[in-house]
Amino acid sequence: MDVLINVFVGLHIIGIASLLGGFLTQMKAMGAGTARFTPAMLHGALTMLITGVALVGLNQADGQSVNNLKIGIKLAVLVVILGLVYVKRDEEKAEKALFGAVGGLTVANIFIAVLWT
Repeated sequence: MDVLINVFVGLHIIGIASLLGGFLTQMKAMGAGTARFTPAMLHGALTMLITGVALVGLNQADGQSVNNLKIGIKLAVLVVILGLVYVKRDEEKAEKALFGAVGGLTVANIFIAVLWT
């Protein structure tokens, strides 16, 4: 079971890398007002959602304790990110505030995962 959990952790990290990488590559464009939400950002957020749910289930099935408050907050933040990226994915330009919010929420989600023990 540990190998399977570690595989899903790796996939979860790939998802967050895709979401954050998509944001970081658009930082210069955000300054110019031409940033847009890329497909990589949407796919990264979806990957995080699917692997995160799988990780919670696998950890509970393995008898490990899961901090439901932490998971609930991370899920809520991810749903907001996913909603913003999904709704604005086809637009030529994303507003600076929305684009910055996605980046900020992504970083916040990373810090919640790492620092909340």
